[in-house]
Amino acid sequence: MRAVLYATVIALICSLAGTPIAIRLFTRRGYGQEIREDGPKSHLVKRGTPTMGGMVIVLSTVVAYFLAKLVTWKAPTPSALLVLLLMVGMGLVGFVDDFIKIRNRRSLGLRAKAKLVGQWTVTIAFALLALHFRDAMGLTPASDHISFLHDVSWLGIGPVFVLWCYILTAGWSNAVNLTDGQDGLASGAAAMAFAAYVVIGVWQYGQSCGRAAAAGCYQVRDPLDLAIVAASVMGACFGFLWWNASPAKIYMGDTGSLALGGAFAGLSICTRTEALAAVIGGLFLMELFSVIIQVGSFRLRHGKRVFKIAPIHHHFELDWPEVNVTIRFWIISGLCMMTGIGLFYGGFEAHW
Repeated sequence: MRAVLYATVIALICSLAGTPIAIRLFTRRGYGQEIREDGPKSHLVKRGTPTMGGMVIVLSTVVAYFLAKLVTWKAPTPSALLVLLLMVGMGLVGFVDDFIKIRNRRSLGLRAKAKLVGQWTVTIAFALLALHFRDAMGLTPASDHISFLHDVSWLGIGPVFVLWCYILTAGWSNAVNLTDGQDGLASGAAAMAFAAYVVIGVWQYGQSCGRAAAAGCYQVRDPLDLAIVAASVMGACFGFLWWNASPAKIYMGDTGSLALGGAFAGLSICTRTEALAAVIGGLFLMELFSVIIQVGSFRLRHGKRVFKIAPIHHHFELDWPEVNVTIRFWIISGLCMMTGIGLFYGGFEAHW
């Protein structure tokens, strides 16, 4: 249990100390943010703010996890390593996307097909490995069933497990990416979402089935190590938020948003809470669906829009100050997190 605390503190310190170094380095190299022309005009003043700060989040997470394992003298587990693989892999795809934007001085990076190939490659590696590495109980890091609080026995998806993993990974990555449109919005919301997975991982560890399944217990491989990964990401996000809060000194870019989405998807798969993640990450889904609704309305209703501009935080930003929108969306994220934890605990109580 100490490793969870160690990981949080180490990631927080690494991110707090590492972000200003990244700000100076990226500023010196001219790695500045490009702003979409059709967005709120108030955002034009942000052009040139250092981006790719997600590198700090990813590195802080990895360093914190391995140092926490070193301090407690415990070996890394397959489940945690696979979630980190998904996070780092998606972060690399985002890094290439960010670098192309910076090099070409435009707000569009990788072509859709190239990004698709990158995401597929990372997801396939994760999905194929996640069904191996059985422990003494025969549990693998992931299962080929769709899950809510536990695996749903009649929702087996064996042949399409890789596709299911891709839908989750791409969906959550794009959702976090769309949320990352205001100072501190995505990093603050992500910190709360990963805090929920710290609680879930610790609780699953305390109520693990051990070597024999029993009513209400959790058949999850390496739940405590998954909590350590979640704690590392949470600490890294909080440290980054210190510099990313309004007025932002740096942005996470696609490097950070895709990495965070990948980590969130990986934790939901490995903790057997894929459907519950839709509640915990409700703010991210709200942002994603606002874009889907806007695009669908524009195409099906001959140019008519539902929102003034999408994603939805920009819609409200046209009427409210940006800081007000961010704080109110943080409140929504916090409510989603608490609802998710409440459902998780309520499901445990119902089992008993």
